[in-house]
Amino acid sequence: MRYLQGDPHALPRNRTTLADYRAEHFLFEAADGVATITLNRPERKNPLTFESYAELRDLFRALAYADDVKAIVIAGAGGNFCSGGDVHEIIGPLTRLDMPGLLAFTRMTGDTVKAMLACPQPIVAAVDGVCAGAGAILAMASDLRLASTRARTAFLFAKVGLAGCDMGACAILPRLIGQGRAAELLYTGRSMSAEEGERWGFFNRLCAPDEVVGEALQLARSLAAGPTFAHGMTKKMLQQEWNMGIHDAIEAEAQAQAICMATNDFHRAYHAFVAKSVPGFEGD
Repeated sequence: MRYLQGDPHALPRNRTTLADYRAEHFLFEAADGVATITLNRPERKNPLTFESYAELRDLFRALAYADDVKAIVIAGAGGNFCSGGDVHEIIGPLTRLDMPGLLAFTRMTGDTVKAMLACPQPIVAAVDGVCAGAGAILAMASDLRLASTRARTAFLFAKVGLAGCDMGACAILPRLIGQGRAAELLYTGRSMSAEEGERWGFFNRLCAPDEVVGEALQLARSLAAGPTFAHGMTKKMLQQEWNMGIHDAIEAEAQAQAICMATNDFHRAYHAFVAKSVPGFEGD
């Protein structure tokens, strides 16, 4: 892919940069430690295609090795987040695929979520307007979610004759909003208002429509300026501990925190505290 600068295996620690990456199926920018992904088909409310799914999957995989990206924002252009899979470019062709082809597709979409969960950078979703189907999944798979007051989120798989168990929804959504609320959204496919989403814990906070992307960028920049190695550890443990008992989780966190205590950022924070100054974190 074009974003790799030289042979990644020849670079120290197998690292690369993404500043020069040119996306084909959405907009991408990396600046000041923050990568911004903007779904950019506003005339159709930013639906996904086979190609954009695959590029998102590959990009999130690459972000795990990006030295110049410390936090990520994902947003949509034109007043909407994402209307899900394109009816004409995805849904129609799916009705003509055989079972191996269908499974290859659903595994690819699931791999997109896996790549989002595996990349160490916190992902902030800036949700405005329509956030439906696979778009709702992209928001769900992000680490933090800001929404405009006009956001409408729908896991509408039941509306098109599909199960709600898509791309990890039955595993992740109940952990965010609770089993009963998740069941209601997944069975009915109804829209969740922005106010409901904030009250239920799906959205971290609500913003004015013209401010949601700016506030998401501000939040991402603050995360990028923080102890990014430790943020990556927090993200990993938030997911890893889903399948642990409390005693195993406490031991895992003891090990994770001991690793963080060996970082230079931890020592910088201590010396800054002693000197009554603000630490300059560098992610090492």
